[in-house]
Amino acid sequence: MAKKLNVTPLHDRVIVKADAAEEKTAGGIIIPDTAKEKPQRGTVVAAGTGKKDEPVTVKVGDTVLYGKYAGTEITIDGQDLLIMRESDILAII
Repeated sequence: MAKKLNVTPLHDRVIVKADAAEEKTAGGIIIPDTAKEKPQRGTVVAAGTGKKDEPVTVKVGDTVLYGKYAGTEITIDGQDLLIMRESDILAII
């Protein structure tokens, strides 16, 4: 996150950069691209201000866990990112 995003999510939305998918199993077997699972962990790169009565609890730089099918994939400045509601985030690590 060397440079700041020029996009600000609205209300309770956050933008997350997904971590890279696992390349090897614990036993050392290399996983081909077609068999890699979508990561469910990432880093918050931008967060909205929240709803009127509910401020956003995550902040930029937090590592979070989110649902398997959460968010919408977007590309900003050549980066593949996810935009999702804060309620799609399951935990802050």
